[in-house]
Amino acid sequence: MILITGGAGYIGSHSAIDFIKSGYDVVILDNLSVGHIEIIDRLKEFAKDKKGNFVDFVNADIRDTYALNVLFNTYKIDAVVHFAADALVNESVNNPRKYYENNVLGTINLLNAMVENKIPKIVFSSTCATYGEPKEVPIDETHIQKPVNPYGNSKLAIEFAIKDYAHAYGLKYTIFRYFNVIGADEDGISGEWHDNETHLVPNILKADENKVFSLFGNDYDTKDGTCVRDYIDVCDLARAHTLAFEYLCEEDSKSTILNLGTGEGQSVKEIFSAVESALKTKIPLKLCPRREGDPAKLIADAALAGDTLGWSSKIPLEISIKNAAKWEKTLSTLKCTEAKA
Repeated sequence: MILITGGAGYIGSHSAIDFIKSGYDVVILDNLSVGHIEIIDRLKEFAKDKKGNFVDFVNADIRDTYALNVLFNTYKIDAVVHFAADALVNESVNNPRKYYENNVLGTINLLNAMVENKIPKIVFSSTCATYGEPKEVPIDETHIQKPVNPYGNSKLAIEFAIKDYAHAYGLKYTIFRYFNVIGADEDGISGEWHDNETHLVPNILKADENKVFSLFGNDYDTKDGTCVRDYIDVCDLARAHTLAFEYLCEEDSKSTILNLGTGEGQSVKEIFSAVESALKTKIPLKLCPRREGDPAKLIADAALAGDTLGWSSKIPLEISIKNAAKWEKTLSTLKCTEAKA
């Protein structure tokens, strides 16, 4: 049985979908501060349709030591897949206390509970933000880690904690450093659902005559002057977590740190054009000055994930955008239902 923390959120819920598809039983721990109970309901319905998968939900916070110990004594957990975290860069700058309390202290509570209850494996959701301003592109796992904001600092602190706990207490881990995640599952079970949306693709999709899309900076040293990022589909990303668990179950496997990305970069203009093409419509656009701290290029070297897990990104950008657009329509219906409830 797999414990997924933060499983009512965007990436965590897609990981739950992949584990369910792969035949695993899942327990989701989420405090619903940014996740949604509707997603839990949809995951349970999906598991019921798969006939045989067990999915349960615990409404609790990783900072609640008592709740963690009750959970580990209630369910026979084989591994923890840890997504629960705050993840807004600007918010972390303005309120670092929140990020150190939730991300760092919460994870220490989780690690302590794992050690006390003899849970031997963890797959952790880290970020390319731990690298900071890139010295070279593409970025491999040996790149110097020098975060430029409290969010990146909090994730790096957790990486150190996991490595230290592994050395002292025998945990086995896979740490994933994500690049830019997009898309939604093709069945429309889940997708991006943020009250304060900061990600590129959903913000382009939400643009209309009442909300113009803002493009920040067109004078970078890139192919068209806009920032270049490595956009990986959330379902490809989710698949890596299932493979990581299965890898950690191998007797001769070793703890590892892996980038997850496509190894290719698209500019903001290219993504914008791809969304217009997928929707067959013109989207209102406003050019704005650069945002402070936005590097010109962030592209992953994800070869090690392929060598270690046999993983690679497979879903084309066009499909990611179409699934994200389909999810936006589903989300509108969910929000209407939520408002009436």
